[in-house]
Amino acid sequence: MMYRLSAYRQLKNRASSSHLNWITLFNSTRSNHTFSFATVKAEEVSGSQPAEVHNLVQGKWTKSSSWNTILDPLNGQPFIKVAEVNESELQPFVESLSKCPKHGLHNPFKAPERYLMLGDVSTKAAHALGLPEVSDFFAKLIQRVSPKSYQQALIEVLVTQKFLENFCGDQVRFLARSFAVPGNHLGQQSHGFRWPYGPVAVIAPFNFPLEIPLLQLMGALYMGNKPVLKVDSKVCIVMEQMLRLLHECGLPVDDVDFINSDGKTMNKLLVEAKPRMTLFTGSSRVAEKLANDLSGRVKLEDAGFDWKILGPDVNEVDYVAWVCDQDAYACSGQKCSAESILFMHENWSKSSLLDKMTELAARRKLDDLTIGPVLTVTTETMLDHAKKLLQIPGSRLLFGGEALQNHSIPKIYGAIKPTAIFVPLEEILKDEHYHLVTKEIFGPFQVVTEYKDNQLPLVLDALEKMHAHLTAAVVSNDILFLQKVIGNSVNGTTYAGLRARTTGAPQNHWFGPAGDPRGAGIGTPEAIKLVWSCHREIIYDVGPMPLGWKVPAST
Repeated sequence: MMYRLSAYRQLKNRASSSHLNWITLFNSTRSNHTFSFATVKAEEVSGSQPAEVHNLVQGKWTKSSSWNTILDPLNGQPFIKVAEVNESELQPFVESLSKCPKHGLHNPFKAPERYLMLGDVSTKAAHALGLPEVSDFFAKLIQRVSPKSYQQALIEVLVTQKFLENFCGDQVRFLARSFAVPGNHLGQQSHGFRWPYGPVAVIAPFNFPLEIPLLQLMGALYMGNKPVLKVDSKVCIVMEQMLRLLHECGLPVDDVDFINSDGKTMNKLLVEAKPRMTLFTGSSRVAEKLANDLSGRVKLEDAGFDWKILGPDVNEVDYVAWVCDQDAYACSGQKCSAESILFMHENWSKSSLLDKMTELAARRKLDDLTIGPVLTVTTETMLDHAKKLLQIPGSRLLFGGEALQNHSIPKIYGAIKPTAIFVPLEEILKDEHYHLVTKEIFGPFQVVTEYKDNQLPLVLDALEKMHAHLTAAVVSNDILFLQKVIGNSVNGTTYAGLRARTTGAPQNHWFGPAGDPRGAGIGTPEAIKLVWSCHREIIYDVGPMPLGWKVPAST
């Protein structure tokens, strides 16, 4: 007991000291937007003033023998240098993970003061991100590397801040809440505990440079794990700065390793270090490879070809059109929850919906980044896909289908106008067309189709054939229609009702796929416990022995 109290006091004193330091610095530097944790100024990262991103291993920030130069997605200038670890430099990361035992950095029986420490870290980090100057810093840094409108970037910061608020104080230890069940006799009880995996890995994508890696990283830490974090090199500077902020807020510097590398090197690290669990958010192709290479020790939040169904009841056309535009084209369609296909009841196609969607798409412009660079799909690939879809009988271009003009976006990225292509439902379901139509294009691109009352079973057949079940929307206030569609579909995050959407998941509800035992959630206590802990049952059986007990016959 004295050891635990002493350890907690040391952790708390360290956190309190850093808490005072960053409060002092935030208060004294608000005028020039420089902070003690930051090594860059978001507005100044450019070809003339390139930023550097380092690695963190065993509590030390390090460089590497080579640099990966990241091009500015808006003008092609080399504006960030990332110290990328090569295969010969992996040993410190392997050693770091190997130092963490399978029972973790903490668990309900070991170092419980760390639950309290991490609650304190969350409190301080939430407060820091709540400061307008700090939230503005991260929003603008996100914009520099994953261009999206300022409002979309700021929302990402605010969702992250609210998540941290949700796990302040005692909320971290509440994640490890256990239960007990009476046994068969006096002195026997079974207790269920949430147990960490120990050494783990987090691999995060480019499209949400702060929200996805931070939420999963903190979930891993809360449950007692030691994570190594890998973020897409194009945007890794955001989490590098966030880690430095977390250290200012009292997170021990050796709790997390941060590695920059290419995919091949990261794969080698995972195979050699053998983390007990790896969380991967990204493409289905890479997800399946990791599942094989790591013998299934993965949780996946992979790609989503996300659908929306507009029911027979037509209401609030302006609102529904706006949500369709946001779902398909906000962040240039680079959301795993973006609207990929829209099934309209014929009543909607008789309304002004398509005209209004066309008008809304036309408002988007590069100047305010309401449309912008597509970082994983080239212009040629997207336009070629559109051309193939338009060869399907009955298909037609609703709007878009053209490259953006008058810009300096480098050719390695994509740049097209918001695009929608109509494909008849009967043609979608044909074997020769289905895989083409349901190919996910991670950009401002969607397929639109129409169905009649008697064709709802065909729509449900189309949903059943899909292989990714992330988000979905059923736009209707007809409860019988909702029950029919929801009862015959599987997507893990499904919005239902007139205001239903596919994107914009906040921190207050589960976000993740369903229908796959490897599926990973994010954001909520349920998601954290599912992804970052396993169940351990401890059965106490202390007696007393029954009076007159004798050794029974063998059985």
